[in-house]
Amino acid sequence: MMDPAVMSYLLGALSGSLVGFMLALVGGGGSILAVPLMVYVVGVRDPHIAIGTSALAVAANAAVGLLNHAHRHNVEWRCGILYAGAGVLGALAGSTAGKSFDGQRLLALFACVMVVVAVTMLARRNDPGIEGAHCTRENAPKVMGLGLLTGLFAGFVGIGGGFLIVPGLIAATHMPILRAIGTSLVAVSAFGLTTALNYAASGLVDWPLAGVFVAGGLVGSLAGTATASSLSHVKGRLNTIFACLVLAVAAYMLWRAASH
Repeated sequence: MMDPAVMSYLLGALSGSLVGFMLALVGGGGSILAVPLMVYVVGVRDPHIAIGTSALAVAANAAVGLLNHAHRHNVEWRCGILYAGAGVLGALAGSTAGKSFDGQRLLALFACVMVVVAVTMLARRNDPGIEGAHCTRENAPKVMGLGLLTGLFAGFVGIGGGFLIVPGLIAATHMPILRAIGTSLVAVSAFGLTTALNYAASGLVDWPLAGVFVAGGLVGSLAGTATASSLSHVKGRLNTIFACLVLAVAAYMLWRAASH
């Protein structure tokens, strides 16, 4: 029979590959999967350690996905930097507050917000966005304001925040979803790293597990970027996949929270 520690790391690597794939595919799917995978698949018992470790792994995998999307010219750098800069301040404040909040309630809150975002994305799934949309003096305050709010929530629940950043970027600039996905990874990397460092300062990061999680994510990221580019040519497909993934994970998390 396989040693439990070895099995945990193997499951961590497999989970990481899924997270890397989804991060590159939809920008936020990997982030919202990381915490429940840590808790329910890998078997991390403490939700706060799961959150801190996931944040570190998500930050690293998002950085890899960002490089892949940048190579395909899917990143609007000015928007990403503005969003991330404002959001890091929120993530720092949010992660500080989140450490003192009950872990199970944190996961339930996370799931409820996921449902709202998914329904909104489904309602707008056939809107293609404006090709060439970018950050200007007119929309920069909105981009930064949404970045601050997203960072606050992302830090509070301990995720990269991509599932909020993608809709936020679309709402602020009306850019196409593929460009929003690539751009969101600038902020996902920054938010995840901010949250991870804050949790690490309190000893709430499992470093070896984070390492194998990231290693698995490197493989998944390459496949996710190629798939996203392919699906972007079908109207509404990426939006629908994004929303359905969020709804499925949210439903599972709420069911687990209710039966806990």
